[in-house]
Amino acid sequence: MMKSSQTIVEHVFNKIGHFRKILVGLSGGVDSTVLLHTLYQLKQQQLPELEIRAIHIHHGLNNKADEWETHCLELCHQWGIPFVCYRVTVDPTKNGIEAAAREARYQAYRDELAENEIIVTAQHLDDQAETFILALKRGSGPAGLSSMPESLNFNATIGQTWLLRPLLEVSRNDLEIYAAKEKLIWVEDDSNQDDRYDRNFLRLRVMPTLAQRWPYFAKAVSRSASLCAEQEALLDELLQDSLDEMMDYRGGLFIDGLHDCTQAKRNALLRRWMALHQLSMPPFNQLQRIWLEVALARQDAEPICQLGNVDIRRYQGALWIVRRINSLLGQQFTWHYPQPFMLPEALGTLNVMVDEGQIRPPMPTEKVTVRFGLQGTYKIVGRMHSRSSKKIWQELGISPWMRERTPLIYYNEQLITAVGCFITPEGLVDNEQVGVAFHWDKFDEYQLK
Repeated sequence: MMKSSQTIVEHVFNKIGHFRKILVGLSGGVDSTVLLHTLYQLKQQQLPELEIRAIHIHHGLNNKADEWETHCLELCHQWGIPFVCYRVTVDPTKNGIEAAAREARYQAYRDELAENEIIVTAQHLDDQAETFILALKRGSGPAGLSSMPESLNFNATIGQTWLLRPLLEVSRNDLEIYAAKEKLIWVEDDSNQDDRYDRNFLRLRVMPTLAQRWPYFAKAVSRSASLCAEQEALLDELLQDSLDEMMDYRGGLFIDGLHDCTQAKRNALLRRWMALHQLSMPPFNQLQRIWLEVALARQDAEPICQLGNVDIRRYQGALWIVRRINSLLGQQFTWHYPQPFMLPEALGTLNVMVDEGQIRPPMPTEKVTVRFGLQGTYKIVGRMHSRSSKKIWQELGISPWMRERTPLIYYNEQLITAVGCFITPEGLVDNEQVGVAFHWDKFDEYQLK
C-alpha cells in the first residue's frame, strides 16, 4: 500500500519510464487531478525536461459539463500546463452510453496526440477490480479477465504510440489521501451516484461490502487480473508460429489449418487473429457462429457473420474481416477530372497519373463519372471474348465485397476501366496519345477503419 504523497509521485516516475512527452486525460475528478499533479511535481522537482499537456473531453452529457471544463482550464493555468478541450458527440444507440462516451473520448485522444507523445489516464486499483467483476459477469475468459493493461499500443492519428495507466496499483483511498494532503481541488460527477449503471452499482453497493469483509479484496482481484494477463501472454507466445502459418499476407485466416485444431486451440487462434485486426474479444457463441456458419458453409455459399461494424466472410478458403459500408450499387458521382476525387464510404482517393498508363485521357466533350457495381456483359483488354461481370471478377480473383467497392470510371456512358483491375478496349490509349493511369490511394481491402 502507498504510504505518502511522495511515494505516489515516485511510483508514477517509475511507471512513465523513458517517456518525456505526456498527454494527460483530465476529467477534473480526484483521480486525474492527482495524476496530473504528480507529473507536475516530477517536472518541478526531478524532470524539468518533462513536457506535459492536459486534454479534457466535454461529453455534453451533464449540465455541469461547462463548469468542469472551466475548472480544468483554470487548474492547468495555475500549474502552467498547456490545456486543450474536445467537445464530442456521444451516440448511445449502439453499445450504451458508457461505451459510446469512452469511444468518443479515445478518438479525441487519437486525434490530439502529437509526435513522440503518449497518453496517460488515471484508472486505479479499484477501477481494475470493478472491471474484473464486470468481465466476470459477462462470462469472459482469461483475456477479458485480464481487465485493463498497465500499458498498451495505441493507434493515434499520427501513428503508433502508447497508452499508460500508471495508477493501476494505487487505491482510490490513497488517491483521496494524496489529494487532501496536497490541498487539491477537484470536481464531483453526480452521475457517479446513479447505481443504474453497472460500474456505479459495484462501486456504491458491492465493493464496500467486500472490502469490509476482506480489506485487500481489490488488490487480490488485481493480482488475479495480472495472472490472467500473464496466461494470455504465454498463449500469444505459444500460438504465434501457428497463427503466422495460417495467415494470408493480406490478413485472411486459412480455414484448412483450423480444421486440424481442437476447439480450444481454434477459438484461441480466432481470437488472436481478430485481435490483430483490433476487434474486441468475441464471446464463445460468436466464435461458434463464425466457424459453423461461415467457415463450414457449403462451398457455393457467400456466408457473412456480422460482428460490430465489420463482417466475417469467407473467400478462397480463408476467413476475412471486412469493414461494413453502405451499399454503393448503382451510385454515380461526377469527377472534376483531373482533380483528385474523394471516394464515398472512406474508400480512399482517386488520382490521375499522366504519362504513366495505358488509359486514354477523356476528350473535352466527355463527362467523367465514377460508378459502382458492374452489371452486364463486357469485353476487356487481354480477353478475346465478352464476359459477364461476374465471370470477369471471378477470373481476376476479386473478392465479392471488393466487386461493389471498386470504382468504375466512365467517359459519358462508356465504361473505361475498373480501377486497378481492367481496361476496356474503348479506354485503351492509341499510339499517338499520352496515356494516363488512375491511382487508387485506398484503405487496404480488409482494413477496418
